[in-house]
Amino acid sequence: MRYWLSNNHHIPVTPVGGLLKTLFLALVLLIWASPVLASANSTIIVGSKNFLENRLLAEMFAQLIEAQTTLTVERRLGLAGTQICFQALTTGGIDLYPEYTGTGLVTILGETPMRDPVAVLNRVRREFRQQWNLWWLAPLGFDNSYALALRRDRADTLSIRTITDLTEVAPQLKAAFGYEFIQRADGLPGLKQLYGLQFRNVVGMQQSLKYQATDAGDVDVLDVYTTDGRLAVYDFIILEDDRQFFPPYDAAALVRGKTLEQHPELSRVLSLLTNALSPERMQELNLRIQEQGEAIPNVAFDALRDLQLVQKGKSSASTTQQDSTSLFSYMWDRRMPLLVRTGEHLGLAGLGLLLGTTVAIPLAFLLERWRKGAETMIRLIGMSQTIPSIALLAFMIPLFGVGALPAVIALWIYSLYPIVRNTYSGLRDAAPSVVETGRALGMTEWQILRSVRLPLAAPTIMAGIRTAAIWTVGTATLAAFIGAGGLGVPIVSGLQLADVHVILSGAIPATILALLVDGLLGWIEYILRPRGLETP
Repeated sequence: MRYWLSNNHHIPVTPVGGLLKTLFLALVLLIWASPVLASANSTIIVGSKNFLENRLLAEMFAQLIEAQTTLTVERRLGLAGTQICFQALTTGGIDLYPEYTGTGLVTILGETPMRDPVAVLNRVRREFRQQWNLWWLAPLGFDNSYALALRRDRADTLSIRTITDLTEVAPQLKAAFGYEFIQRADGLPGLKQLYGLQFRNVVGMQQSLKYQATDAGDVDVLDVYTTDGRLAVYDFIILEDDRQFFPPYDAAALVRGKTLEQHPELSRVLSLLTNALSPERMQELNLRIQEQGEAIPNVAFDALRDLQLVQKGKSSASTTQQDSTSLFSYMWDRRMPLLVRTGEHLGLAGLGLLLGTTVAIPLAFLLERWRKGAETMIRLIGMSQTIPSIALLAFMIPLFGVGALPAVIALWIYSLYPIVRNTYSGLRDAAPSVVETGRALGMTEWQILRSVRLPLAAPTIMAGIRTAAIWTVGTATLAAFIGAGGLGVPIVSGLQLADVHVILSGAIPATILALLVDGLLGWIEYILRPRGLETP
């Protein structure tokens, strides 16, 4: 300890100016990451929800725009559900995405379901245009409605053919429904109100897993999409909606009015898909993705080529996403896309952690000087940890759109608490007797902070930063749900396909990245640890 007191002028300390420069650089990078500034006027951002058919339609929109115009297309596919897609559209985070008229009527407008497809289309067209300047283009030709289904042998045993029949035995059955279906007015809540459905147990489950669980007999009832390709594989009975609860869900492109004003050719190009896809054709396309494992861009190209909307001479590889090769071979074959995703992931987590460190450490210094309200402030910051990650990301969208910017801000918020807590505790508890000795020797409070408290607190501060780093790397996988990329993209895609190889191709690099980041910070902690405090 004598070393620090007698040689305090020789201990290297990061100047405050360095922190300000770092903050400035971080803000510049943050602005650069903004989807608004990163997208030029000639770039069209196509979004989609996080289920496979919607991704396929969005990819068809994107390829058609690229083939028929000189516009550049940016894809932000797999956004987490209707509300996030809709918020991204209204805030300018995306320019268009595939939507369904029944969803627009009931989920977004909050109106009572109607059965007439023309009436539903006219209603949503009028209200969306008046309220948000959003335009429904001509329907694509198929209605992808919700339905309830059972395994055929189970339905035969229980003599169930309609939803009314199901109502009588529902208290004995277990249901697996999509997370959105459980909440939507045109889903389970509305069915309960109209039919009086009350199941013994209801669990939320991802779409492909619902099929597998029902086929295995683990659950009895599931919700399905009527154009789902898996219906051609599994021996399920679709129950008749005998009280006509579900509205029509005609698929169409939903586009920002401002985008159409800037690029009127979009309406002409996308109208080439008017009534081009029948329910049977969509089921065939979905089957190729869902069960045969073909890549969405390939299936989308084939669909457009069959419609003579893209060049016939251009080949479409029929490589599949699922194969019988080893996991190592699978990842090696896709090493370049995985490297890109890893870079995106590292950028998101690194920038969030950098911002968190830049803000949290100076804040902890101030709180250490103002100890009276410090604990209250730290607890308030800690409340951010109680917000579910995906919810926090969703909260960012109305303010910052979709993409890297809201993801970085959310990660920044999550990183604050462990760094503030550890920095404050380290400074507060740094050898009080040595601090008093320094004061007795005539050292100023700044000298004591710089030469005594900060070096002694360095290991504790670094422990907080390492904790925050692990959190940000892990949480960054959810950024895929708001179009920010990263290693969450293969994880989400793999969950939709129920493909372990695809899931692990994102999960394994994310784990390795977390370990590498923690190791690097551990090395920095060793460098900063005052001599004499090393663990023998």
